[in-house]
Amino acid sequence: MKEMERGFILVRHTNKYWEWANRVGDSDIEFTEEDNLEPNVYLIEEDFLEIEPLIEKHFKSIFALELEMVTENESDWPEKITMELFNEWFILDWGSSVIDLI
Repeated sequence: MKEMERGFILVRHTNKYWEWANRVGDSDIEFTEEDNLEPNVYLIEEDFLEIEPLIEKHFKSIFALELEMVTENESDWPEKITMELFNEWFILDWGSSVIDLI
């Protein structure tokens, strides 16, 4: 076991995200927030004092990566990526302990 010197942002999808994904995606299965699908984890620096500046710094990159998981066709993406939209589409958790069990 090895403790990594990294923090993390864990990203879960809200129903707003799933409404968009179900509309533009190519899956025959429709998902909702209640399906509690596997969240994504983004590693960040370990020594953050406040999470908000890190989220503001990275939210556009995170948003784009989450959208690309459904479609790379940017014309299907929301016209304007804002922090307000990000907060409507995603639920975040974060922490500063990452442990590699391998």
